[in-house]
Order: sequence, then structure tokens, then C-alpha cells
Amino acid sequence: MSESMTGGRAVGAGQGWAWIADGFGLFKKSPGIWIALVIILLVILVVLAFIPLLGAVATFLLMPVFIGGLTLGCRALQGGGELELGHLFAGFDKAHAGNLIVLGALAIGGWIIVMIPVVAIAGVGAVVGLLRGDAAGVAAMGGSLMLAWLVALALSIPIYMALWFAPALVVLRRMAPVAALRESFFGCLKNIVPFLVYSIVFVVLGILASIPLGLGWLVLGPVTIASVYVAYRDIFGDA
Repeated sequence: MSESMTGGRAVGAGQGWAWIADGFGLFKKSPGIWIALVIILLVILVVLAFIPLLGAVATFLLMPVFIGGLTLGCRALQGGGELELGHLFAGFDKAHAGNLIVLGALAIGGWIIVMIPVVAIAGVGAVVGLLRGDAAGVAAMGGSLMLAWLVALALSIPIYMALWFAPALVVLRRMAPVAALRESFFGCLKNIVPFLVYSIVFVVLGILASIPLGLGWLVLGPVTIASVYVAYRDIFGDA
């Protein structure tokens, strides 16, 4: 089995910064189109948010499709081609849409599994707090909420790891959804240190991007998407 099919390769810690820097390089090749793509995607997500329940489900199902399309746009830019508005919807083609939507469905299942113990812990704490009705009960309620938050955080990380490269693996290597999730997870696991560096840099940039009314996200959003593609190439190789 080839290296790219076993979680890719491990890279140095400094690559965590390089992914963001090279992602910005892809952004600079077509900044106007990138910003337009982010605005269009944001409008779509806002519209879906106004549809009770079904909108949330649709968002989960369609996000991998949009990300897959933008990944194809990144590959076009990397190869000297043009990024186009149509790349946002490129994942809806016959070759990719089904598997990308399945990724979204598996993501929904994963988040439901995460929420079961979180809701149970928070619910038990709330019941204990209400039954006691005193300072100790309030403390128990607060403690359970903190524990629920920590459990949610711990269980969310593996899901993010599994989803991080999955759309790219589906559209660029034509992997089946479950295989793509597995390879993405192990690709992240092999590169915990560079991803830690990446996360620290991203948090700092996220704070800076949020200061001017959040307008900095019009740049950081595309850079993030492009950085995922750059990291994919670094870990899994060209495709």
C-alpha cells in the first residue's frame, strides 16, 4: 500500500506556518474571486440558517460539497489555471456530489454521537442542581457544564481530524467517504505537532481578522481553505 494511502507522511513542525503562508500565496493569485466566493458562500449559509432544522441539516450535507469544489479551484490555481466562481459549485458534479454528501451525512452522525454524552452530563447536573436548590446544587450544575464542555472538546477533535482532508481526498483521489475520513484522521494524527503550530497561528490571525468588524475573515476564510489544500499536498502528495 502506498504512503499516500496510509495517512500520508509526517512533516516538520514549521510546516504548520508554511501551510498558512502558502495558502496566502494562493489567495494572492486571485483575491477578488476568492472574496466573491466567500461572500456567495456566506449568503447561502445565511439563507439556510433561516430554514428551521432542514437548513441546519442541509448545511452539514452541503459544506463538504462546497469545500470539495473550492479544493478543485485551489488545484487549478496551483497548476497555473484560473479560479472561477463556478468552482464553488464544482463539487455538485456527478463524479463527486454523492460521496461528498455522504461525508456530510457521516459528519451529522458523528456530531450526534458527540452530543449524547454531552447532553447527558449537562442534563444530570441540571437536575441535581434543581433538586438541591442551594449553593451546592448551583456548584454541581456549574461543574457538570464545565465537564460537558471538556467532553465536547475532547470528542470534537477526532471528528475535525477525520473531516479536515476528507473532501480533498474524495475529489482529488476519488476515495470512498469512509476511506477518506480514515486517511484524513491518520494524516492529522501523524502531524499533530505541525497542526498545533497551525492552530496557534490560526487563533492569532482569527483574533486579528475579527477586530475590524470581522472583515478580515474575507481574507482569512479563503486563506484557510487554501491552506487545507496546501497541507493536503504536503502530507498526501500531488493528485
